[in-house]
Amino acid sequence: MATTYIRYGQQDRRRAPRPGFSGGSRFGAPARSGSSDRSFSNNRGPSRGFGNRGGGSRNGFGRGGNRNPGENIPVERFINKAEPVAEAAPYVPTHQFKDFPIDERIKRNLADKGYTLPTPIQDQSIVAVVEGKDIVGLANTGTGKTGAFLIPLIDRVISNQAGPVLIMVPTRELAVQIADEFRGFARTLSLRAALCVGGAGIGAQISALRQRPMFVIGTPGRLKDLMERRALDLSYFDTVVLDEADRMLDMGFIADMRFILAKMPAKRHTLFFSATMSKDIERLIGEFLKDPVTVSVRSGNTAKTVDQDIVRAGHGPQKFETLVGLLSDAKDFSKVLVFGRTKHGVERLARDLVHRGIKAEAIHGNKTHGKRLKALELFKKDHVQVLVATDVAARGIDISGVSHVINFDLPNSYDDYVHRIGRTGRAGKAGKALTFV
Repeated sequence: MATTYIRYGQQDRRRAPRPGFSGGSRFGAPARSGSSDRSFSNNRGPSRGFGNRGGGSRNGFGRGGNRNPGENIPVERFINKAEPVAEAAPYVPTHQFKDFPIDERIKRNLADKGYTLPTPIQDQSIVAVVEGKDIVGLANTGTGKTGAFLIPLIDRVISNQAGPVLIMVPTRELAVQIADEFRGFARTLSLRAALCVGGAGIGAQISALRQRPMFVIGTPGRLKDLMERRALDLSYFDTVVLDEADRMLDMGFIADMRFILAKMPAKRHTLFFSATMSKDIERLIGEFLKDPVTVSVRSGNTAKTVDQDIVRAGHGPQKFETLVGLLSDAKDFSKVLVFGRTKHGVERLARDLVHRGIKAEAIHGNKTHGKRLKALELFKKDHVQVLVATDVAARGIDISGVSHVINFDLPNSYDDYVHRIGRTGRAGKAGKALTFV
């Protein structure tokens, strides 16, 4: 297929024409598919459609009564040409992992994992954390924030400089990911970590807490539940990590966060990591931290390695056909994360993609913890081409090799957009983000 160049403003974009693109103007009409999917017949009756909370239209694809706040975001903000990866100047760290003032056993574990040079957030945070300083870490997603706090905190615990550590995160998936990283960093060190998240059996988590683990990793709701059951006593915990704090604020966890932190000693070591900074985040920093060291390695609102563009996709069946047309190019769209707005819409979209012969899984809040983990594993191991997700998957999940992020439904805010597209173009690799408008 011939390659065309489409000029957007003063930027040249290189793209092979595919269904749904404007064919020379981003404000043109979308391509129409010659076939129709019977699953979208009007005989199905009323339906919520994909991402529409109302259902308003007879065939299930009306806009409904609730307008998505994301429709107020200027479409120009979804368009940005990625900088060539090769042109990005490599970061030169001031340390190697072998140089950090941490236990030699941790260094051996890092070497076994192939870690030699730290990422910028790790390079600039680890020594300060080892020294017991409060930290505000600001970095684009996918830059190694987990290692920036786990590595030095493991050292502080085994050297008896710190007591038990609480790590609070917004989602189950991020908690599981941190627990997995912990096992690699702490291998051979006889340290226990308890994973405390909703959607999983609370009895097993209570049993794990009875073994007095030195690290507790959990989500605010489940942590509060365990505290109210008197299974978790935080008066002995002198270190807390608030990871993806901006997301916890967005998800309405602020009351739970305050409840949990109020049960910890007033004199504590607090690490605060966020991908964005806002007035609300600044207030939380002033409330929770004391004289923090700020480490900012953000390179802008969105990753420079992500090529961003829009697709004029229409509505309803036409929108779905546009998506199918893109995904049919499995060689280019090899590992795709598709974001929808609602749980039901995401589940239905994944099901209809499967009916069209595209290997897809869905992940959203209505799925059990086990089913969500299974869907993530299938996607990570390339057993499925497409993972359809609500914003529960937008932050903190590190899935390597995602070729594209497709915003099938508009995000509620630009911050949500930033975190969605941060799932591709990670660790300096190129990625693409397409937003249906």
